[in-house]
Amino acid sequence: MPLISDLLFEARAVAQSLAEYASGPHIRLGVTGLSRAGKTVFITALVEHLTKATSPALRGRRNTLPVFRVHAEGRLIGGTLEPQPDDAVPRFAYENHIAALTGPDRRIEARHWPQSTRRISELRLRLDFEQKAGLRPGRQSLAIDIVDYPGEWLLDLPLLSKSFAQWSREAFVASASAARAPLAAQWRGFAVSTDPRTKANEDDARGAAELFTAYLRACRADEYSFSSLPPGRFLMPGDLEGSPALTFAPLAVEEGEIYPQDSLAAMMERRYEAYKAHVVKPFFRDHFARLDRQIVLVDALAALNAGPAAVRDLETALTDVLAAFRAGRGNVLSNLFRPKIDKILFAATKADHLHHTSHDRLEAILRHLTSRAIARVELVGAEVDVIALAAVRATREAKVNGHGGPALEAVIGTPLDRERIGDEVFDGKSEAAIFPGELPSNPKLVFEGEPLAVMADQIDYRFVRFRPPIPARGQNGISLPPPHIRLDRALQFLFGDRLI
Repeated sequence: MPLISDLLFEARAVAQSLAEYASGPHIRLGVTGLSRAGKTVFITALVEHLTKATSPALRGRRNTLPVFRVHAEGRLIGGTLEPQPDDAVPRFAYENHIAALTGPDRRIEARHWPQSTRRISELRLRLDFEQKAGLRPGRQSLAIDIVDYPGEWLLDLPLLSKSFAQWSREAFVASASAARAPLAAQWRGFAVSTDPRTKANEDDARGAAELFTAYLRACRADEYSFSSLPPGRFLMPGDLEGSPALTFAPLAVEEGEIYPQDSLAAMMERRYEAYKAHVVKPFFRDHFARLDRQIVLVDALAALNAGPAAVRDLETALTDVLAAFRAGRGNVLSNLFRPKIDKILFAATKADHLHHTSHDRLEAILRHLTSRAIARVELVGAEVDVIALAAVRATREAKVNGHGGPALEAVIGTPLDRERIGDEVFDGKSEAAIFPGELPSNPKLVFEGEPLAVMADQIDYRFVRFRPPIPARGQNGISLPPPHIRLDRALQFLFGDRLI
């Protein structure tokens, strides 16, 4: 039988859906991805393009969103920001983020990437357009509620069905892998030497939580780039930073064994269950379960840099993320009475770090990474797509003469300060032509053998990070939307069907 709390959740979901339906056509778009995948940049670029798409400053310039049909067909009237519907949710700071990307002037060092997503935020964008089909042709509008949240929080949703003992066992198994064991040594040493039956005390709990969190942080460092690191709030605490709610860690406990109420194991189990009840469930109930469409941004290049272990771990994380989605084909009635995500887009970000000849290979790698998860979602009728994109393009392409060999396909941009390729360290001010190498034509190769840099004909390279591009100016010095790669394709997939 369903729990009373589950029935209450369903009733609240229905009430919220009815209220939103009464306010006019709208969709709730979830934007997520693991750390540094580009969530903030994606939303900022989306809003910048759609609020300026019909601006007089763009007159005489070619269509910058050719695949976004409502704009390409001249039916988009305009986009405006409106007050968000959820007063208790922080507003996405679009104005601050676009200011970071463009800078107060054209000085190179004034431009920087905005701060990463660390908590949930929201923004409402209303699009006015000319409808050419349906029962009411003519001017219509669609409200898009954009919900931005850390992908790490999604990795907590599977915990809802796991006991403390099961989660502990899985954490020990993961930490014993060859790649993770050195990073987990301190925490594992503490955990295996601690008797779960010992009397609970706050110092032991805090010490265990700190060692476990340090291990998770080490796993996320650039040289390892592991992705499957629950609980998500340990790395992305949001407003829980420093809270006792995060003071627990796995222990060497046995499933089904009963520990004394005053033991360390009992304390850790209570805090784990409290974390699920007071952190994970409210996020699912109040935000995640109400989404209609979802984009998952993936920094596949970071995993490729780190090698096959990171790639395999990314596959596990993406499978867990997609398993958390309440997916299925939606219609008016199902959306009212049991909202479901009916479209999910996986996007490999930072495509501008590669020459366009490798974009298809990047998409193929991401499709292979998500193949198990996609097959499961498609069975229930949801539509899924995979693309390679750059919401803000920081490079341009060129051919560079090789050392006595054929010309190389390169990208040109300004690498961030202290980025490195081999022995060369960049100063953050000078442009450089980078040959990133070619991704393998067979996506299965990224799961096996040596790191990608070794597989690619022994080329020693990294995918370096670049500064944002110099903003272009239109009439009256107004900054124009930034260049992109396939942002228009993403917009068309996510909500183009609601603008016909």
